[in-house]
Amino acid sequence: MDSKFSVSLKLLIDTKSKRVLFAEAGKDCVDFLFYILSLPVANLINLVGKQQMVGSLGNLYESLENLNESYVQTKKNKDALLKPATIRPIGAVSSSVPPLALKDAPNNTAKKFYTCLLKCDYVTDDSKTLCPKCLRAMSTVVPYVSRSSKKESSSSTEEGGFVKGVVTYMVMDDLVVKPMSTISSLTLLNKFNVKEVSALQEKEVNLGMAEAVKLLKASLETDKVLTGVFLNRKKRASVG
Repeated sequence: MDSKFSVSLKLLIDTKSKRVLFAEAGKDCVDFLFYILSLPVANLINLVGKQQMVGSLGNLYESLENLNESYVQTKKNKDALLKPATIRPIGAVSSSVPPLALKDAPNNTAKKFYTCLLKCDYVTDDSKTLCPKCLRAMSTVVPYVSRSSKKESSSSTEEGGFVKGVVTYMVMDDLVVKPMSTISSLTLLNKFNVKEVSALQEKEVNLGMAEAVKLLKASLETDKVLTGVFLNRKKRASVG
């Protein structure tokens, strides 16, 4: 995972009980959470069983199971994460799901094409040649789009990643993920028995490399993942 990786999410905090009720997250954050399942963890959950998992990864797994297909990119298959065909070592690259990555890896092997500064009607893949018309160097890069790419771009609105960015998502403290709605937010406040709205605080935080590692670790240990990562970190840092 890129050390510069960072996405933001908004936490709704109950200051009275000192816990995160849920987080308001965008596509990038949810893509990252679901890509955690591209690790061999998904195989582990399949073998052990969702109900036997300690921590919150079982909830994340079940969230993807329950996520309506209408929120998933058309070319993605949930089984690629839920039921990976083989167990890969951490850090291994898969052609279908990049581990702990937010966006599909760029194609660095694409061939480059050049034209002259005056953009005459000549194109070459050799930047050292001269334009036969104006005799200038063919050193101006021109974008190359293959026929297959043109066809795909005209018939597809893929955004990259795994889920669609058509909605904002709600991420619970125990990593249950679902599309966000006003009704579901109000229902949760009632479920958590929040009686004092004034005790609620909204806080925007960044999920960077350090937090991502802590989140992964916490998901194996507790069902209060967001609270542990974003609220208790100051308390842990002050100890000693």
